[in-house]
Amino acid sequence: MDKPETAHRQNRLRQLRAFCQAAQTGSISKAAERLCLSQPSVSLLIRALEEDLKLQLFERRGPRIQLTHDGQVLLETALPLVEGMDRLPDLLAARLGEVDSGELEIAAGESTILYLLADFIKRFSEHYPRINLHLHNVTGRDGLALLRAGEVDFAVGSMIDVPEDISYAPIFTYDPMLITSLDHPLANKADLTLQDISPYGLILPPRQLSTWRIVDLVFHQHGLNYEVILEAGGWEVIKKFVELGLGVSIVTSICLTGNEKLAALPLNQYFPQRSYGVVMRRGKFVSPQAKCFLTVMDPEFFTRPPETGQERGHPRAMTRGLAGAGDLTGHDKSLP
Repeated sequence: MDKPETAHRQNRLRQLRAFCQAAQTGSISKAAERLCLSQPSVSLLIRALEEDLKLQLFERRGPRIQLTHDGQVLLETALPLVEGMDRLPDLLAARLGEVDSGELEIAAGESTILYLLADFIKRFSEHYPRINLHLHNVTGRDGLALLRAGEVDFAVGSMIDVPEDISYAPIFTYDPMLITSLDHPLANKADLTLQDISPYGLILPPRQLSTWRIVDLVFHQHGLNYEVILEAGGWEVIKKFVELGLGVSIVTSICLTGNEKLAALPLNQYFPQRSYGVVMRRGKFVSPQAKCFLTVMDPEFFTRPPETGQERGHPRAMTRGLAGAGDLTGHDKSLP
């Protein structure tokens, strides 16, 4: 008969899978749902793992659980291994050069999907028609939650401040632009200054989003007043109102196709460029399907030397004091 310690080791993968699911969801009951097990079974697996490792992995406060420091270290160590085991068939197929099926989950905001990802999705679908691609249209906070819960492979969007458990690899950089109607007094203004813009009413995204805070910061840094005459969500809505002459706006060039009936003037001397890239949970196993999409989006993604966001055109100098303003998924949480 096996000793209890031997039995625990033989059961290690089930224990680690239960632990990782509980850690990601923050709930024993949710972990049980994901694993198609009863709640007591998941609790027993986690307690057995704690006894085996002689560590307390969770602080239990009624129905709520929270990782201890030891639990966090174990999660960072074990999660890539568990995810790798769960994706073993896909990984083996990739090694054999047969990545033509499977699942891929991507989180992004509506604007990022519309302006940035659409062409890449089309190309990916043409190259890998049997890979089922699922797009999660979410805001920044919800995108982070999906990443941490392991429900998406990665997100695409823009970030200003990157949490410690998240990695951000900027790929694309876009310029800040003033947009006006074609007949606006500023439409053909040479050597445009922030003082020129100050008297005109601005159309901006809702106040709680980071565009407003960036505009407020820059105008106050230059000792200038400004007036927001209209709050509107979404680039298409803002562009339409500007086109109708209701005001001017400050956007990022990702939303400008060149087909709009608008004048667009660069504001690089006042506002930082905005980067967009790939957001992942640190230590996450990158599936073969995800690698395929990332290579379509950026052929040098896995060969480029690691660099920080600041080194790769992710300026912070003009956005200090905007902690938490990052738009994880590009969905109107930064520039609209």
